[in-house]
Amino acid sequence: MKARLVPIYFDPGRDEGFDEQLARLGELLVDDAEFLPPVALGAALPAEADAVVFPQMLGEAYRRVADFRAIDVPILVVTSEFGTLNMWDWEIVAYLEGEGVSTFAPYTLAQTRMLCRASAVRRDLRGRKFLVYQDNPGEGFQASIFKRFYWWEDEAAQRLFDRFGITILKKSFREFGARARAIPDATAAAEWQRWRWPVALPERALLSAVKIYLALRDDLAADLAIVSAGINCLNESHFSDTTPCLAWMMLYEEGRLIWGCEADTLSMATQYVLNKSLDVPIMMTNLYPFLMSGPALKHERIPHFPDVSAYADTNPENYVLVAHCGYFGLLPPSFGTEWTARPKVLAIVDENAHAVDARLPEGPVTLAKLHPSMGALTAVEGTLAGYAQFPGSDCLNGGVIHIPDGHRLVRKATSHHYLVTTGHNLVDMRLAMRVFGIAVEEL
Repeated sequence: MKARLVPIYFDPGRDEGFDEQLARLGELLVDDAEFLPPVALGAALPAEADAVVFPQMLGEAYRRVADFRAIDVPILVVTSEFGTLNMWDWEIVAYLEGEGVSTFAPYTLAQTRMLCRASAVRRDLRGRKFLVYQDNPGEGFQASIFKRFYWWEDEAAQRLFDRFGITILKKSFREFGARARAIPDATAAAEWQRWRWPVALPERALLSAVKIYLALRDDLAADLAIVSAGINCLNESHFSDTTPCLAWMMLYEEGRLIWGCEADTLSMATQYVLNKSLDVPIMMTNLYPFLMSGPALKHERIPHFPDVSAYADTNPENYVLVAHCGYFGLLPPSFGTEWTARPKVLAIVDENAHAVDARLPEGPVTLAKLHPSMGALTAVEGTLAGYAQFPGSDCLNGGVIHIPDGHRLVRKATSHHYLVTTGHNLVDMRLAMRVFGIAVEEL
């Protein structure tokens, strides 16, 4: 996707400086933006515009506030030869901000490119679909837990449509599971020859996993508007003889399809927007703050939290154990330092099921998820300090993440599902989410 940018110039006409800067931007942003014909400030914008860009700022801006206010797409101010704002344009940007005109004034070329990607995602999501397979969500296994989740509410689906233009397309998991099982073993075996990833699975489990991939691929090919998919894979696991973990990873590596564990549409939306805008590795997992010892230890069936005495901050209150379906979380091979698929861990899935055992690189990470209101992204920067193993538990290989203030996270977290991105990305998240009119609330 490329952002469709409309260059804006000040009347009475374009000058040489404007054209020179526009030519530079065309070279710097060749992979990120398509430039539509320039228009004068105050003129009507073409309907296909994702954002406008000012390659040049003039003092006339102080007298054209009404025209700036009339622009209803993101306003980028990119006036230097380096693809950033020029420092002397702080005056105009600050004045416009004081008059209620929000602009984007990137100070690195990477930010400018990221803003182009976010603008393109904002447009592209309109009319797109998230496919979820479910029949009676909340009525299956662990109903006392699953009936509490907001992402299955009609209101959540409506808010996703209102905010992003996403339509939630629901299909039967029961029918899907039966269709996948009916695929011949020979067909699945032939398909796996294309992949040959390092997996530690019995043949039957591997073939069942590949059949899920094949069935998903057929459904996705039948509707090109689908850009993300999820399955109520735990709560309604009785509809399938396996889990979709390997299939999601194959589909991401093949076509960058965003997946959703347990059909969590809020996680899917968060993951889609951040992955496509920031272009960073991202995955979903469960949060188990050390401060919530009773519920967390019981759910993961572990006797205690990992020892943090060897880490820089030895206060256990500022740590979170992250684990999902027995391991760290679901991430594709291209994201990980280690990666394999192993037999299932959780008791509520079929004996033939599987899970992904993988690791992100240790170091800076950022946790994030959309607030149920869709008006804010909750996020916090932290450090993936290491990994912890608890044999015989539901946490055979979990991650240990340090965050600045464990008490604040517990008070402000909006879900047990959170997305993990590599790197400290809070600055870029604030910029990208502004493109969507969404605030960022730090945990």
